Order: sequence, then structure tokens, then C-alpha cells
Amino acid sequence: MPEHDLTTAGATEDLPLLRDAAREAGVIAMRYFGNKPQVWMKGGTSPVSEADHAADAYLRETLLAARPDYGWLSEETVDDPVRLSARRTFVVDPIDGTRGFLEGQRTWCVSVAVVERGRTLAGVLECPAMEETYWALPGQGAFRNGKRIAVRELADTAEISGLKQLTDLMPAEWRARLKRAPYSPSLAYRLAMIANGALDGTFVKPNAHDWDIAAADLILREAGGQLLDQRGRAPLYAGEVTRHGALAAGSGELLAVLAGVIAGLDA
Repeated sequence: MPEHDLTTAGATEDLPLLRDAAREAGVIAMRYFGNKPQVWMKGGTSPVSEADHAADAYLRETLLAARPDYGWLSEETVDDPVRLSARRTFVVDPIDGTRGFLEGQRTWCVSVAVVERGRTLAGVLECPAMEETYWALPGQGAFRNGKRIAVRELADTAEISGLKQLTDLMPAEWRARLKRAPYSPSLAYRLAMIANGALDGTFVKPNAHDWDIAAADLILREAGGQLLDQRGRAPLYAGEVTRHGALAAGSGELLAVLAGVIAGLDA
């Protein structure tokens, strides 16, 4: 079955729901942005704030009230394996890029997606501090603020993001063409930058989770790019394992080089 055929049973109807919910969650998060919200540490290294919790609570209540038969997977909600029995699952990061959010950086976003059989059927990134909203459905293109977006054609210089240790593993002729992009703590926003032509590619270090990338993956793909794992495959989402190894994102010849680098990491 072609991947876009998965939308025929209601994913198109899910997109307005995701957009409205993400927009309101962004409004909630903006009430805390720049206002020193209370912060806790998860696992001793990862910050989470009252803004994350407030946005997550709103999204969970709103989305599950509208689709009570869907599963729920969120960075800020304890995972319940009962979601594995659902046909479709909401995959949510109430604030992707919390660290940047707390530092006053604007490149954070609310990430919401609907996933079925491991594939994203509808994806939305609401980036209120940037006044940007991204969305996509399979086979229908990717959009930012209502205008269709696409990856850019590679020029003589390729602008990429990600770990320098991985960049250093690229072939010498490619390293000579590279320009390092400023770091964005939101992985979802970095993928959106590739989708909208502001960035050529990125390495993704191991340990990205479904909620970081499920929505942005579809947006990137519909814009003409791809996100690939170490075996050169598109990641699957909302399964038992929600964590990923190294990934590469981009398009064309550059993506092939980035994917080749991560493919050799276990060699």
C-alpha cells in the first residue's frame, strides 16, 4: 500500500485538530516564556519546566477528548503500554527545545503528530516565538504559515548542523564545502529549517525520541527531504522502543554522504 493511502481513513480530519491544539498549547507556553518558570531536572541532566507540564496537560486533555480511541505518547507523560493496542497514537512534545526556551531562545516549538503503523499521518510544529506554524500530510506537501515549502538545491557551500565529531568523519572534499550552522536546541526546528530551505542537512546524535522527530519527519519528507537511520531507513514511531540511534537528515547527494557517515559508526 502506498504510504499516502494511510490518510484515507481520517488523518485529513486530524490535521485541523492538531493545528488548533498546538496553537493553543503555544499560547500557554508563551505565558511562561521569558518569565522564569519553575524548573526541575529529569535524570539529573534534562530540564523540564512548569510550561512543559501546562502545555502537555492541555494537549492531552484536548486531543484525547476528541479522539478517545487514540494512544498517547508524550515526553512529559509517563508512558502507558496500553497505547500499543491503539490503531493510531498521538506523539507529542509540548515544548521541543526546553533548554533553549528557558534561555530565552526563540527556536522552540510544540510538536504534535498522529502515527499509525509506525508512520506519521499528520504532523504540526507550532513555533510561537518565531511566529511560524508548519504542517504536513502524506502526499499533500509541507507548509509554513500556509505557504508550501521545499528543501533547497545544494550550492557550492553546504550548511549543516550536528555533532562536529560526525562532521569530521565526512570525506575531505565535503568538509571543504561545509559551513557550520548555529546550534538550535530544538531538533524538530532544525528539521523544519531543512524543510524550509534554511539549512541543508544535520546529523542527529543518538538518543532522539519519537516525540522529538515524528511530526518534523513528515514535514521534511513532504518538503523533499528525508530523515534516515544507520541502515538507511526511515524511522518508525510509537512502537515499544521510542528511542533512536544516530540519524541523518537532508536531501540528495548531501544526505547520501551524511547517511554514509552514520552507517559506518558501528563498523
